This record gives sequence, structure tokens and C-alpha cells, in this order.
Amino acid sequence: MDLDVLNMFVIAGGTLAIPILAFVASFLLWPSALIRIYYWYWRRALGMQVRYANYDDYQFCYSYRGRPGYRPSILMLHGFSAHKDMWLSIVKFLPKNLHLVCVDMPGHEGTTRSALDDYSIMGQAKRIHQFVECIKLNKRPFHLVGTSMGGNVAGVYAAQYPEDICSLTLICPAGLPSATDSKFVKQLRELQESERIDRIPLIPSTPEEMADMLKLCSYVRFKVPQQILQGLVDVRIPHNDFYRKLFLEIVDEKSRHSLQENMGKIKAPTQVIWGKQDQVRRHLLTLGSWGPHLHPCPHQRCRGWCGLGRGITCQQSCLGNWGRCAALCCSVGRRQGRSVGLHLPGCPCGYGGKSEDIWRVGKGARHWHAKA
Repeated sequence: MDLDVLNMFVIAGGTLAIPILAFVASFLLWPSALIRIYYWYWRRALGMQVRYANYDDYQFCYSYRGRPGYRPSILMLHGFSAHKDMWLSIVKFLPKNLHLVCVDMPGHEGTTRSALDDYSIMGQAKRIHQFVECIKLNKRPFHLVGTSMGGNVAGVYAAQYPEDICSLTLICPAGLPSATDSKFVKQLRELQESERIDRIPLIPSTPEEMADMLKLCSYVRFKVPQQILQGLVDVRIPHNDFYRKLFLEIVDEKSRHSLQENMGKIKAPTQVIWGKQDQVRRHLLTLGSWGPHLHPCPHQRCRGWCGLGRGITCQQSCLGNWGRCAALCCSVGRRQGRSVGLHLPGCPCGYGGKSEDIWRVGKGARHWHAKA
């Protein structure tokens, strides 16, 4: 074989081998770095840009896509110990001309963490209001989405700053009492009785505990490689002391039922979404906490709940009487069996009731509507 041809094969083989070896080394030695690269790539692919906003000496980190327009902007609040990138699985279904903002909650990821800060639900709602004012998001009423702890904060925000909100989506929100204890609450009580409150199921310190947390927080079972579990733990361990402090703060009497205490002040059209198999927060099938204010959405595939009030019937709401309601319409994903769907501006379930306004959410997205 000609020497030049041999050299070419050697160079080509080396060029291919280097990234493969780098990937294998990262997977085996630095799985946490691989996870960060994964989120970075996903943000880039979806067009989400990371920015920082400052309120006095406090810094907020957020990602965004699109610009404010005639349709309401959407602000998304993540749950306990998560970060802004958790919404990427939802963002991929949303129209690219929507103005989306995903912020790191107080003390999380790139947002300032201070031992002097108030991490109660009310304190977090005030911080989020500061963020909203920083980026001038409330020049026009926007749609607010929150899940779990973020749902609690979102509900309290809507109650405290009603002029900012045009509509609200709460996904398995914390802050509501439940008639029966979930599997998670039972575990917490057992730990409390044994005085091992440092072993909170949502704050894993080992790959085994991470696997248990994923089982607790996911309805769909899937096999996660040991190295990925290790990477997820490595990312979280430096923050676990803060997470414990935060957890004790939000389950304290001051914050435990914040949403329940403030729901009477919520004026915006509200949608509540809950997975029937939720093991962390018991699914409120009757939603007795909201009493007559909530009724099941008539769309069987949606399985959501419509926040009514003002004497509006559920049927009317779903056919467009919410006006310019900026709720979501996409697959919520597999966590907690929560793939129950959200409504988007443009869907008659929450906007206008005109078929020509329906937005196409992309191939494979679950988008349902009713004829007006």
C-alpha cells in the first residue's frame, strides 16, 4: 500500500478516534460535565439564549427565546432543586415566535444564593416580581406557568400581583392540603419520626438514592446507566446543604399551604394540571381546595382543570371565552405521569375560538381543540 494512502488512513482514523475517546472518557470520568454539555447543546438547538439580570446586588439567571409581541409572553417557574433547563422538553413543542422566559428560581443554578435571603414561598414570589420588573416583562400582562414548588410560587404571585398576569397554569402545584398522604409524604413522616430528616428523598447523595428519587418522581420507568446517575449526583451534591435549608423552609408552617391561603385572590383564568400517578403530591381528583372555582375540562384527552370563577361555565371557557389567554398546549412529558397536555394561545380552549388562530405545535406534539 502506498505510504501516502496509509498516512491518510492513519490521520482519518485518529480524527475519528479523538472525539470518541473524549466522549468515553467524559462518560466514565466526568459524567457531570457530559450532562452540562448536553443541556448547553439542547439550549442551542432550541434557540434558547442565557442572560443575566440584576436587581440591586441580586443577580437572576434566565434563558429566553423570541421577543415580546402582541401575544402574551410566557414566564416559566421550575420546581424544587431543578433549574431553568428542565423546561427544554416543553419548549421544543412551542412555536418559535412565542416569547418564552425560563428563570432560575432564587438560590438555584445561576441565580444569587444568599444565607440572608427569604426562601419562603412569599419571599420567592417577591424575588420573581423583582425579576419581572428587571426585564420589564410586565409592560403587558403575561402568562405564568409553574410546577411543584414553582406552581406554589406562581399561584401566590398571581394573587399578589394580579395586574401582571393574564392567565395562569399550575402543574402539580405544592401549597395545597391533601385529604390523603402521598407515598412521598409518608416517607417524610417516617424520617421525621426517626429523626433522620437529612435523608430527604428529593435530595440524593448517592447514585442509588438518585435512582430512588427518579422512581418517586417519574411515572414511566426507565433504566438510567450508573454513570449518568453518578453525574446527576455530582451536579447536585455541592448544592445539597442549600436544598435541605430550602426544603425545610417551604414545608414550614409559613409556606406549607401558601397557595391555599392565597387562591381566593387569584383573578386570572387558571388551569391546573395533575398526573393521576403523582407520588410526591397526591392528585386532587376533586380539587376540593378550590371548591366551585374549578371544574374538569370537558376535553377528555386533556384531563386538565379549568379555573372558572366569574360565573363562566367550563364549556364556554374551553370554547374561547377566556379571551387572550396565554396558556400552553403541548405534551407535558413523562414526569409524574403528567403528560396531560397544556393549552396554547391560539387554541380555542384558551384563545378566541377561531380555527385560523390555532398554532401548529410541531409534528408529534399533542394539540387538541374543540370547534366553536
